[in-house]
Parts: sequence; structure tokens; C-alpha cells
Amino acid sequence: MSKKSLLIVTMLMTMGATGRLWAQSQALTMSLEQLFQTADLHNTSIKSFDAAIREAEAGIKAAKAERLPDVDASVAFSYLGGGCIMDRDFSNGVGVHIPHYGNNFALTASMPIYAGGAITSGINLSRLAADMAKANASDNQQRVRMMLAGYYLQLHNLKNQEQVFAENIALTETLIGHTQKRQSEGVVLKNDLTRYELQLEQLKLGRTQVQNQAKVINHQLITALGMAEDVTILTTDAFELSTESAESREDYWQLVATDNSPALRRAELGVKISEEKVRMEKSARRPTVALVAEEHLDGPITIEIPNLNKNMNYFFVGVGVKYRFGSLYKNKHKINKARLGTETARQQQQMAVEGVENAVQSAYTNLQTAHAELETSRKSVELASQNYEVISNRYQNGLALVTDMVDAANQRLDAQLRLVSSRINVLYNYYNLKFITGTL
Repeated sequence: MSKKSLLIVTMLMTMGATGRLWAQSQALTMSLEQLFQTADLHNTSIKSFDAAIREAEAGIKAAKAERLPDVDASVAFSYLGGGCIMDRDFSNGVGVHIPHYGNNFALTASMPIYAGGAITSGINLSRLAADMAKANASDNQQRVRMMLAGYYLQLHNLKNQEQVFAENIALTETLIGHTQKRQSEGVVLKNDLTRYELQLEQLKLGRTQVQNQAKVINHQLITALGMAEDVTILTTDAFELSTESAESREDYWQLVATDNSPALRRAELGVKISEEKVRMEKSARRPTVALVAEEHLDGPITIEIPNLNKNMNYFFVGVGVKYRFGSLYKNKHKINKARLGTETARQQQQMAVEGVENAVQSAYTNLQTAHAELETSRKSVELASQNYEVISNRYQNGLALVTDMVDAANQRLDAQLRLVSSRINVLYNYYNLKFITGTL
């Protein structure tokens, strides 16, 4: 081999090795908890709700700022025209000299002492809005985690199904080898070999379909995680359920939901917000009291005749009281509307309690059903495997047809796939129960 050819081969081998390493570096083995942590940092939906929380917390500071004094300053420069004095019947007018250049400066300050509870209600509403933003963020986080759990469990299910297909493909290829040998000996017909070859192609097609479906789910998963498109998520087998939590009674989960459900938290906050709005509307019927202070520097002094071309400086401090009598007949409708809103919020809270209770009961029942299905699937695999062994022995001794072998293999394959799905179904229903109770 020439030096040039050797160099080309070496470069190709190096590129191939580098490509394999690069491809392997894109495959990430992650647990479900690691997926949740990654989503908390990078998921677009979660980040948007975090921004809403910061916005609501800024609203609390803005509401508290209403307790601070207001300070205003104004300055003006003007040109004053000539004056004229005349009788009341507008006769005998006499011109009066007025200094032409005027100036006005005012500095005013006021600090609320009592606003009828409006400021306090505004602060409370801002705090409740921040709590509502946090409850919405928690609910959204639970939904994102449930979505990720669904994708992750589907990937794990597909991985296990691929293993089942791989095992059956290997077994079928072995049987094809035995059948070819027996055909050469004249023991079996070509038709028997064709049936096995047809079964092998169906198994390969099933494996390809599973692999392609896994690619689709993986893309949806990495998109939700905000990861690069060339990343492949590999699942782990760490799905050990806590016996205590998985087998707890329904009343345990009902109590967990009462303490942690975001839906119940939002309904409770809705009632508090409505009650605070009633207090806000009532505050408009109360007087407002404020400390006031003003500083003025005006010139010229035109209230004297003759005018004084001088500046006049004065200030005052005091207490101002304001009462809007119109609120006595205007705000009663607003107060009534706010009270009706509170009653509506209480009804919605009761509906939320009933809805969560029913959802927990349904999810708990589905979990128990999934456990029963899992036990049935395990028994089915056991029976299908025993049947396959019996048929296989009979076929080897010439006591069964190849169609019997194919049927037995298909029955065992179906039982194995159902078992894989049943295991994932138990996990899915368990995580769904945690999602409904707000503890995922």
C-alpha cells in the first residue's frame, strides 16, 4: 500500500472513530427526576410562569409604595401684560403698570394617614396575586412533569418492546436455521420454512415501528426539555415504587390532595381575592386623611395697587381631609357586585373540591386496576411460555405443525408485549395519581 493510500485509510478510520464518539456523546441516560430538574431550568412554559411570579412580586412593592409621601415640584416663568382699572360699567379706564416678568415656584408634599383601607387592600390584593401566580406556576410545573413522565414512560415501554422483538427475532432466526437443516434432510417442507421467514419479517417490521415511534417520542421529549435536536434520551430501570405510598389507601391520597393540590389552592385564593375586593369597594365610602405641606415662591405681587415688583415666599403645613359623598350612592352597586363575586368564588371552590376528590378516586381506582392487569399479564406470559415449550417439543418430535409453532410464538409475543405495557401502565397511573394530588 502506498503512503498516500495509507494516509487516506488512516484519516477515514479516525473520522469514523470520532463520529462514533460524537454520536455516543449525544446519548444521555437520565432518570425521571433528572428530567424534572432539567425542565425546571430550561422548559419554556415553566420559565414564563417564573417571570409571572417576579412580575407579581414587583406588584407588591408597587402597592406598598402608595404609603410613601407624594412630592411634586412646579416652576413657571411668564410675561404679564399691562393692566387696566375701570368703573363697573367699563368706563373711565386708567392704565396700570404691571411688572412684565413673573415667576412661580411651588413644592408640595402629601402623605396619606388614612385612606379608608384602600392602600391596605391594594397591598393584600397584590400579595394574593403573587400567591395566585405561584399556584399557577405550581400547577403548570405539575402538568409539564406529567407530560415528561408520559413521554419518558413511553420511551421506556418502547425500549422494552424493542428488547422483546429482538429476543423473538433471535429465537426465530435460530428456528429458521434448524428448519433449513431439517429441510435439507427432507424432514420438513419448503412451506414450513417460508412461514418462519414470514414471521421473521413481521417481527423485524414490528421492531422498526417501535424504533421509529421512539424517535418521535424522543423528539417531543427533548423539545419540552429545551435540548438540542441531536440528543437521544436513554431511560433507566430505576422505577422502584415505594410500597407505602403505592399501596396507601384512598383516604391517604385524598388528604394529600387537600394539602397540595394546586387547583384547590387557586380556588381558595380566588375566594380571598373576592373578599378583599369587597373591602376595597367599601373603602371608597370612607374619608381620606393626609398630611400636607407646601412651599411657594411667586412674583411679582399683583394683588396690591400699585403692584410690587418683588417675590413673595410662603409655606404651610396641615392635615387634609377628603370625603366623596358621591360614593354613598355610586359604590353600593360595586359593593353588591363584589359580594356576588365572592359567592361565585365560594361555589367554584366547592366545585374544585368535588372535582379533585372525584379525580383522586378515579386515579386511585385506575391504579388498582392496573395492578390487577399486571398480575394477569404475568400469568399470561407464564402460560404462553409453557404452551410454547410444549408445542416446540411436539414440533421437534413431529407431533405438531409449523402453524402451531407460529401461533404459539405469536401468543407468547403478544403476552410479553402486554406485560411490558402493563408494567408501564402501573407506573403511569401511579404518577398520574401524584399529579392529581400535586405531589409529582
